[in-house]
Amino acid sequence: MKEKIALAYSGGLDTSVIAKWLQEQYHAEVITVSANLGQQKELVGIEEKAYKTGAKKAIVLDLREEFATEYIFPALKAGALYEQSYPMATSLGRPLIAKALVEVARAEACTAVAHGCTGKGNDQVRFETAIAALAPDLKIYAPLREWEFKSRQEEIEYCQRHGIPVKATKENPYSIDENMWGTSIECGILENPRVAPPEDAYQRTVSPEQAPNESATVEIEFESGVPISLDGKALPPVELIMKLNEIAGAHGIGRLDLIENRLVGIKSRELYEAPAATVLHFAHRELERLTLDKDTMHYKAKIAHDYADLIYNGLWFSPLRYALSAFVEETQKVVNGVVTLKLYKGNITLLSRWSPNSLYDERLATYSAEDQFDHKASAGFIKIYSLPLKTYYRINGAPTSKPAIEAK
Repeated sequence: MKEKIALAYSGGLDTSVIAKWLQEQYHAEVITVSANLGQQKELVGIEEKAYKTGAKKAIVLDLREEFATEYIFPALKAGALYEQSYPMATSLGRPLIAKALVEVARAEACTAVAHGCTGKGNDQVRFETAIAALAPDLKIYAPLREWEFKSRQEEIEYCQRHGIPVKATKENPYSIDENMWGTSIECGILENPRVAPPEDAYQRTVSPEQAPNESATVEIEFESGVPISLDGKALPPVELIMKLNEIAGAHGIGRLDLIENRLVGIKSRELYEAPAATVLHFAHRELERLTLDKDTMHYKAKIAHDYADLIYNGLWFSPLRYALSAFVEETQKVVNGVVTLKLYKGNITLLSRWSPNSLYDERLATYSAEDQFDHKASAGFIKIYSLPLKTYYRINGAPTSKPAIEAK
């Protein structure tokens, strides 16, 4: 009886080779599973391409709505940016793809699943950790960790011998992963961190220098931390994200060139394009400044760091991630309102923010005649607040430090 393998299939170079390679190595029936997460180019002709590799069945799943509501928005509400920068489009997509892969494997009576992740990348951990959580009985194949190919050039030549169409060429060797939340670009000349990114590496944003000379203004409304309208028009999640990608990308917003710390212990140089994600994280953060109390806001910043690490490290389905999500959801009940931004040549400027839950009280903040702050109360507050320090140094002596002005 032939083994039946469900393959996470993007239609890119690696998974195109894998689909044929699994058939040759294991005499297996291969069912390709492709997830529509809002990528623009990779899905064109993907079923036909899969069948050209000899796939027994090619399944394409539209997961855009689930991706936006169940993965992107929880991360947005958490303020999750890996190493304070990366919105983690790829990291967020992997657990959803793994979930879909497992569901297809079950439905098609597969005994194994396969992915196209490299042996030194993060995605192998994300896929296999998610599969271990959802279907620990399934066998997992990771051909890139064991096959004979030593370079992408050899893979390209393999595809050419088998008549498999791929976009990568010897002249254009970028590895690109795309979904609605962002695009990641690596390989080729980008592996040298001393070299500035060539303009042809970018996929969905214009160079800030080439962006329009006129700025764009966008108004984003949030409800419980979730964006619900753009420029006064209510939009479903996917449409809102894609529209904002278009607007912000045209103004050079969302380009990142990062040296990041991979889970497997090495540093890598990655280019990212995340126009909508960059704008929405910015707007969401500014609305939280207006609506969250000081202690919650400061504590949530610590949670955001841990939440981002969990996503990046492949632990989306972990009990800790679920527990942190419960905390985040509680904080978002008051994150309601409208934020207005100006987009201009790669920069975002905050124009205004408003919330029915705003904690900003102009009568307390003003220095005008309308000031209602009790200034006299500050003396007692400072006396109590500084009492521990005063007591400590009265008993132990004043802290030693070099005098600002040396005596002569």
